[in-house]
Formats: sequence, structure tokens, C-alpha cells
Amino acid sequence: MSSRYIESEKHLERALKSIPLGSQTFSKSITQYPLGVSPLYIEKGIGSKVIDLDGNEYIDFVNGLASVTLGYCDNDIDQAVIDQLKNGVTFSLPHKLEAEVAEKIINLVPSAEKVRFGKNGSDATSGAIRISRAFTGRDHVAVCGYHGWQDWYIGSTTRNLGVPSSTQKLAHKFQYNDLESLEIIFKENKNKIAAVIMEPMNVEYPKDNFLENVKKLAHDNGAVLIFDETITGFRFSKGGAQEYFNVTPDLSTFGKGLANGYALSAIAGRNDIMKKMEDVFFSGTFGGETLSLAAANAVLDKITRKDILSEIAEKGVWLLSKLDALIKDNKFEEYYSTAGHPSWSFILINKGINTTDYEMKTLFLQEMFKRGILTLGSHNLSNAHDYDDLEKLIAVYEDVLPLLVDADKKGQVQKLLNCSPLIPLFKVR
Repeated sequence: MSSRYIESEKHLERALKSIPLGSQTFSKSITQYPLGVSPLYIEKGIGSKVIDLDGNEYIDFVNGLASVTLGYCDNDIDQAVIDQLKNGVTFSLPHKLEAEVAEKIINLVPSAEKVRFGKNGSDATSGAIRISRAFTGRDHVAVCGYHGWQDWYIGSTTRNLGVPSSTQKLAHKFQYNDLESLEIIFKENKNKIAAVIMEPMNVEYPKDNFLENVKKLAHDNGAVLIFDETITGFRFSKGGAQEYFNVTPDLSTFGKGLANGYALSAIAGRNDIMKKMEDVFFSGTFGGETLSLAAANAVLDKITRKDILSEIAEKGVWLLSKLDALIKDNKFEEYYSTAGHPSWSFILINKGINTTDYEMKTLFLQEMFKRGILTLGSHNLSNAHDYDDLEKLIAVYEDVLPLLVDADKKGQVQKLLNCSPLIPLFKVR
């Protein structure tokens, strides 16, 4: 048992007796955080910092898997939730907050004419696929990126255990910035594709008018275009990536940036397609739960009133410029590169001369955690991050990046690991 993570590891032993993997979320579990060198449970968070069960403090660049955009315990969001809590949480009839938040989304998002709420990104993407199938009378879908755990999508990945083979055959993967890969899907499934669903951006920026060409291809073939903006929405800009890139889809899905960590997602889009919500079954007791709606109401007010998203992006530009310079000045291009939008960027770690990429990633996480940085290899920035946080991150990179390179060249990466390396699972981006 690690001396730094005693309480985390003790609690894991307890949790494993009642919870598979000891976590409710795959990406928060020991499949992603190497056992023995990682904090496994968080006690509390404030601003840009979190504290684990052992009392270790971290600057958090994971931020609830990019769901915390304003920072932990943001005063405005907390007060809105506290005020609503005094009046009740879930009622026997709808609450006025449902329309208030829907109207704000419609005012901000180019594609939004009507809105329905869910609790997580999988709710929203699954609802969008269902109404697209109802609208077109078709069954097949083309997918690009990550769209949640439901059968219709996850059956297209290697994590498809438990998904009927008949369902797996209905989803077809295409590659980002590769229009031909989508053209092939339409040719092989003529008049069968109900929807094209994609993250408008993840690691790569769109090239050669890719988003515009996907939209045209989808419409030429009678398919609905869905932008999954679970991460990019209310992060890239107030109107999401569709506003940022000036390409309006038919439907959009939102989640992580909507309520600063509260459980809320949304489907928004064209009135004629959204009207199918009156015919299909998309319904849940907690879709109108008011604490999350109150949080979203406050989030949308705050990002509208203040230029928060631009400030986050500016900090991200500064961070990437410093990190790129560090890589270039040390001639580390063979080992590292950066990618992504400034508000949601990545450090990409390649395999070494003597080391696999997963061994390198494991040593990277071990050393970052040890130095008080919580990361999974991305920079999910929040408004609470200040330049002092970013300078500390760069200072840690100045320690850790050369350490990994030196260890690989000397064939000592495995020797420096205080745990078993992570195991490859499935890749969606």
C-alpha cells in the first residue's frame, strides 16, 4: 500500500465489495488511474483545487471530466442551487425553470429551436438518435467520436460486450477529417442512414471545410446531422462549436458545460425534428429536477454576462504556447506533441525507444500526481484556473517531461514505475 495514498487505497478495498471497479464512472476508476501511484477518491474541491482522502492537494485539470467549467463551489452557482433547494427539488408537475433554461439555450445556440432535458450525455445523444430515426424512418447511423454508453453507439466500439449483434450492425464509424470514410458509409448503406452524429471537434481542428462538407453529404443523402457538443458546448463559445466554426447542425446535444458539474444534459434542434419528441418515448422522472436546472440557469447567465469563455481560451493559448516551447526547446518532438482547442487541449505522449506508450503514460501520471497535478493527459480548463496554476503546471512539466525521456533512453521506465502499467482498453478519439 502506498504511503501517499493510504486512505484512498483503503477506501478502494471497501468500495470494491459493493461497487464494480469501485467507481460509478469508468473514466474515474482504476482502469484510468494506476493503482498504487494515484489518488483514487476526492474529499472536496474549491476553485481550481481538489483534496483527496489523504489530504493531498492538487490543481485539477480533469475538472469532473470537463463538466466543471466555472470551478468547484462557484459562489453564484452554489447560491442559485441553495435558493432553489429551499423551495423543493422534484415535483409532481413541471417547474418554470424548465422553460427558462430552454429559452436561454435557444437564445445562445444557433441550431436550437426546441429543447428537451436529460441527466447525462448518453441520455441526450440517445434521444437525438431516436428522434432522427423516427423523423427519417431509417435505422442506421454514422458515428465519429465518443457518444456515451448506450447500445446504439457503444456497440460500434471494442467495449461492445452485452450489445446484441443486430444492434452493432446499425452503427458505422467514420474518421474525423476523412470525408471519404463517410462517403463510403453512405454508398454501402444507400437510403439507410438516419443520422450522422459527431463531435464537431475533439483532438483535431476541422480541415478543408470538413464540417461543411459533412453537413452537405448528410443532407444530400437525407440524413439528420447531429453535433454532439457534450464537451464543446458552452466551452468553445457561448453557442458551442457550431457557433465557433459557423456550421449549424440539425440537432445538438449538450451536457458537461451546461451546469458546472450538476447532472443535466439537453437535446436542442430544429422544430420539425424536435416535434418527434411528442411521438417517441423519451421521458424520465428527473428530467425536470430543479437543482440542476437552477445551476444551469446561473451558468448560462454568468457566461452571457461576463466574457468567461474567452478568458478561459486566452489562458489555454498561453498554456499551449509555453508547453510547445518547452517541447521544442528540449527537442522532445519525438516524444510529445499538443493538440486540441485551448479550453480543452491535450499533451500527446508517444511510445519511447524502449517503452510502450502505456508505460510512458503510467509513469507520466505517477510523477504528475506526486507533484500535485491531477491530470489524465488533457487540460480541461475552468474559469477558476489562474495564471499561477498554469505556471505551476509548466514547472511540473519542466520536471516530468525530461524525466520520462531520460528514463526511456536509459531503458529505466519500468524500473521507475511503482505500479503495474495501465492496460489499453478502447480508443474513441
